[in-house]
Amino acid sequence: METYRTCDLPMRTRIAAWSELFSSRLDRANLTPLDNDRFTAELHLGEFGPLRMARLLCSDSSIHRTPAHVNQNAQRYYTFALQVRGSSELAQYGHSARLNEGDLTLCDNAAPYVHALCEQSELILLRVPAQVLRRHMPCPESFCALRLLASEGLTPIVTSLMTNLNSRMGAGLPDSVQERLAHQLLEIIATSYTLAFDATLLPRSAQGNRLARARQIIEQQLRNPELGPGLIARSMKVSTRYLRMIFAGADEQVSSYIMRRRLEESARQLVDAHWQGRSICEIAFGWGFNSAPHFSRSFRDRFGMSPRQYRTRKSGPQDRRLEQSASRA
Repeated sequence: METYRTCDLPMRTRIAAWSELFSSRLDRANLTPLDNDRFTAELHLGEFGPLRMARLLCSDSSIHRTPAHVNQNAQRYYTFALQVRGSSELAQYGHSARLNEGDLTLCDNAAPYVHALCEQSELILLRVPAQVLRRHMPCPESFCALRLLASEGLTPIVTSLMTNLNSRMGAGLPDSVQERLAHQLLEIIATSYTLAFDATLLPRSAQGNRLARARQIIEQQLRNPELGPGLIARSMKVSTRYLRMIFAGADEQVSSYIMRRRLEESARQLVDAHWQGRSICEIAFGWGFNSAPHFSRSFRDRFGMSPRQYRTRKSGPQDRRLEQSASRA
């Protein structure tokens, strides 16, 4: 088992070194602590059959995987995140999962995400190759950043299994036993999602696969002002007419989906403590808008208030963390 601690790193370069370590061992991402001077973290890594397991202990910070970090030629993984202690919030694919102790969510390394860790978080991360997970959950991206509550359905069983398997990493179990236990764990997790979201995890149609691919491209290109049906269709090697037909099956137009996702990401960043010093226009233009009046009108239509009012009235978890940090100082 690999073990890493910030206390083993030089103070002067600790943040940069830890961010590089996280990127090399898990996902390439930017890690931003809320308080650089008080930042502490530990990472324990091991293998269990086809799965990679990690236990992450980390003080208040934000992990941001941007489109620039996503490598389409790299192996695709999905990661189940179990909140063991503290709390956190994962945002991906337009969903946001606020995790308390015992809650579980799913993340896709093929798309950008933000994971805000609060209150000295401890998480167990179960990293599953995409081809392995799809044998149990044919459409895993549909469940990214959705929360399995600690007390509902089979979640307590999943929590117990993940915790116990994590503690058995490096225990010398035969490979055949590890493979069997990994298969059983993934089956129980898939069943938990079926019960929680009343979903049928059956193989998708070709059109459903293409919709998932289109949404993945949109997530990767969301900041690009040139993003539109033509760019997406060319990336997928389909016609724009067929692309619109794919989205029509999901009861949403391509342009409406792009607008919704840009507004959702802009709104999230407006209340992010790490972006409090940035102007509203800077945030809007960073998400592909090129007109401040158009952004303000679209934002009001979506959220019922101006971006400035939203920023003033909404208090996200990172704002509360900022206030707590100030009170401790």
